[in-house]
Amino acid sequence: MKFGLLVSAALMAASLAASAADVKPSVLKKRVLLDLSSEALMDPAGARAILSEAIPERAWKLYPASKWGWVSQVEGGFTPAKICVVTARVMLAPLTITNGLILRPAKRATVFDALPSATQEQCRQLAKDKLREAADVVVSSVVKS
Repeated sequence: MKFGLLVSAALMAASLAASAADVKPSVLKKRVLLDLSSEALMDPAGARAILSEAIPERAWKLYPASKWGWVSQVEGGFTPAKICVVTARVMLAPLTITNGLILRPAKRATVFDALPSATQEQCRQLAKDKLREAADVVVSSVVKS
């Protein structure tokens, strides 16, 4: 009787250890990076790539992916005088139980710039640079160096 309990306890421990090993890759997939940008300036995949690159592991440890998500938003375009105007915003916001973002950010940063006589490609590059800058500001306020 004791041998049967010992074997079942060992099997239970082995199955728990195996399931715990599967948790880590799913945590990486669970990270919420939402992009609300204008398609004219920033594609969602590009914005997510910039955020993924800008957010270090240390920030995810302080603000775990199970409770926090990141939002990016790039807006702007050309004025009638052919000036490229870009506004980039990055927010760190809490998640709901269903992994929806509550847009009441704990941290946020907004940066903007204008570039006269710019081409569409130069305007898109300015948008990427400003998004990177906004992400760096939020990360630096979260992770103190």
